[in-house]
Amino acid sequence: MYTPRLKDKYREEIKDNLMKTFKYKSTMQIPQLKKIVLNQGVGAAVADKKLIDNAVEEMTSISGQKAVATYSKKDISNFKLRKGMPIGVKVTLRGTKMYEFLDRLIAVSLPRTRDFRGVKNKGFDGRGNYTLGVKEQIIFPEIDIDKVNRIGGMDITFVTTAETNDEARALLKEFGMPFQKNKNEQ
Repeated sequence: MYTPRLKDKYREEIKDNLMKTFKYKSTMQIPQLKKIVLNQGVGAAVADKKLIDNAVEEMTSISGQKAVATYSKKDISNFKLRKGMPIGVKVTLRGTKMYEFLDRLIAVSLPRTRDFRGVKNKGFDGRGNYTLGVKEQIIFPEIDIDKVNRIGGMDITFVTTAETNDEARALLKEFGMPFQKNKNEQ
């Protein structure tokens, strides 16, 4: 039976490395990746409803799973926004699709980013989750640049069972996430 490369790596290498690094007493304390959430805000969809359909299509091809539109929760007159209007797209990946997406993101998509020097260390929320902002969706090889009518960014959130930022950073680093080096680390 097929298992993703990073899932095998987690079971065979990463768990042991984290166990040694943080000196856990139980294997249940070892942090793991629970889900990856892709979120794209499409503010221009207030004027043009077709943008949401295009965004759903792009996000579905990037993630390999059907994306859903997100809707506004309240009226905001300054933005001509009404409650219930579609304003974004999201998809939540778990299990095999999550590991496959993470593998493609680290190995293919991030290196295609213009002037790439690693991902920032500032995206941790204090509870072991990490959010990465991508400025252009065209870094993903699944997107055909000729068919893109609007370049938009997205947020990619990695939800882990880690208790602290350090544990989550160590987990993602073990998976191969290319974090920027601090000035004192070089």
